[in-house]
Amino acid sequence: MELQLADRVQRIKPSPTLTVTARAAELRAAGHDVIGLGAGEPDFDTPAHITEAGVQAAQQGQTRYTPVDGTPALKAAIVDKLQRDNGLAYEPSQILVSTGAKQSLFNAMAAVLNEGDEVVIPAPYWVSYPDMALVFGAQPVYITAGAERRFKVTPEQLEQALTPQTRMVILNSPSNPTGSAYTRDELAALGAVLERYPQVLVVTDDIYEHILWRDEPFANIAMAAPQLADQTLVVNGVSKAYAMTGWRIGYAAGPEPLIGAMKKVQSQSTSNPASISQAAALAALNGDQGCIQPMVDAFKARHDLVLERLNAMPGVSCAPCDGTFYCFPEMSEAMAKLGADDDVAFAEQLINDAGVALVPGSAFGLPGYARISYATSTENLERAMDRLEAAFSG
Repeated sequence: MELQLADRVQRIKPSPTLTVTARAAELRAAGHDVIGLGAGEPDFDTPAHITEAGVQAAQQGQTRYTPVDGTPALKAAIVDKLQRDNGLAYEPSQILVSTGAKQSLFNAMAAVLNEGDEVVIPAPYWVSYPDMALVFGAQPVYITAGAERRFKVTPEQLEQALTPQTRMVILNSPSNPTGSAYTRDELAALGAVLERYPQVLVVTDDIYEHILWRDEPFANIAMAAPQLADQTLVVNGVSKAYAMTGWRIGYAAGPEPLIGAMKKVQSQSTSNPASISQAAALAALNGDQGCIQPMVDAFKARHDLVLERLNAMPGVSCAPCDGTFYCFPEMSEAMAKLGADDDVAFAEQLINDAGVALVPGSAFGLPGYARISYATSTENLERAMDRLEAAFSG
């Protein structure tokens, strides 16, 4: 038998961030000393009270199917969280709990995108947005914003990108990979454009909401432009803020017809998220939120270290971040000095010769840059910066 794969799977590529992480692990297993700066997950353990809630759930027999869209208790906790933290009012019927925020995004695209639709994606972008759109036959439309604008698109750029075929706009703030966050006023200005396009679903990916250290509090476009309530989907989860990446719990909040369609998609794919993970997420959202700040403080200290070291290296320039645990330095001069043809070859050269794994900027839609994750120890970061400095100064 000659196996023929579907056209949709030929359109997409494996996640570059996961590929880099796997490559680093492969080299380590072969005995090489590689410092991984590619992984997009906190290096902290899940807070003890959250883990204990999961353990208790398992011991108490909470090991069966739950409703497809999540347990009533967790959905109520999400409603409370969105009101408490964001001033947004939802009913439980407007909430869908999924196996990570990534599945929430996938469900949304499955529910609304048709062949030939357009999805407007500001670049740099999280690597999975375009490929998800391609799975459903939609066309990614990129708006590029460089370091001179702190990687944030303008209302004028957004207006130019919108067409009658636009079906979705995705905003991610604070951003993976850049660490930049839109202000409330900036989001309100984007909202003023989008309200003239009621056929467009606005998806706000808020997964890094709590990993923020700028003076202005977090805001998403649903908060800054409440007139868009009927066309906005809020996506979030517990992975980043509570160091729960492996627990796989994300959620979406939005118009009830959309959530109902996403629930239908989920019912025919994964069904409900893991019952034990939902119990842990309930403890995360309802419990003491004081567990978040020490992690944020650590990320900020690491950010300051990496930023200072990078900007002292020849051929490297890095803008400061508002949050997350990534920075996105411009490295084209360093690449040229090392004789790399492009940033993919540059990243391969660094992992092989310097023992440092990072993700090339082209994976995020902006060649000449690289994403560096500082979700690792200060000791590892110091060693990695020493290696990069030696590579660029040689």
